[in-house]
Amino acid sequence: MADAIMERPEGAAADWTIPQQWDRYSAADHATWDHLFARQSAMLADRVVPQFMAGLDILRMDQPGIPDFDALSERLMKATGWQVVAVPGLVPDALFFDHLANRRFVAGRFIRTPDQIDYLQEPDIFHDVFGHVPLLANPAFADFMQAYGQGGLRADGLGAIARLARLYWYTVEFGLIRQDDGLRLYGAGIVSSYGESRFALDDPSPNRLGFDLKRLMRTQYKIDDYQQSYFVIDSFEDLLRQTVETDFAPLYAELEGQPDLATDAVLPTDRVFTHGTQAHARAITS
Repeated sequence: MADAIMERPEGAAADWTIPQQWDRYSAADHATWDHLFARQSAMLADRVVPQFMAGLDILRMDQPGIPDFDALSERLMKATGWQVVAVPGLVPDALFFDHLANRRFVAGRFIRTPDQIDYLQEPDIFHDVFGHVPLLANPAFADFMQAYGQGGLRADGLGAIARLARLYWYTVEFGLIRQDDGLRLYGAGIVSSYGESRFALDDPSPNRLGFDLKRLMRTQYKIDDYQQSYFVIDSFEDLLRQTVETDFAPLYAELEGQPDLATDAVLPTDRVFTHGTQAHARAITS
């Protein structure tokens, strides 16, 4: 998501989509993708939610090289009716929501350089496609993403995008899920990051708290470091249910009069899986 007022890049369509131009990727670009894919898929096998690994298999994303969006979309359409479209970078909020509401996932087409292997500020094709797309092959998560887009279009008219953005951040980007064998990863910002894939589950620093929609939408977040708190859903079906069944307009009105919560806050009413030490955050700021 991005600021509402942005100038459309030259060459982009009215909906800000552009051709992927797959044939323009260099051998080095494909090698970077293959390196990242091999490293992440091997490390995630016993950490990520099984539906993610199933998505990699359904979409045949283990084939060498950067995926061709046309072929990827053909497989994804058969699974859940979604497609992947290329954009030049961040897009205006209203367009972002409209794409999601119509089961189109926008993805940047550029790939990071070797010196950016472990971190870059703007999401690249590895974050967008490896991180996000496998779960779009799961029906419940695919329906949640569409419902989120529809909710975003309504939030845009209510001046509540900042609140709704926190739901996306703490679920789609940095969400954890509770399984019978413990917590697992599913957020794209985690699964596409080698460091955060370990930190989010193993490190004693962050809080790991049960998902609560109202509480989550009051919580600030960090964009330039590992998260100080992660929220844990019970299932994709439950996340979808809460999103579809909630009347967000009165919720936004109620939250308007309440103060934001700090990124490291733990409330007496929280369902706490881990009360973090916050040692990582303190080391960064000291």
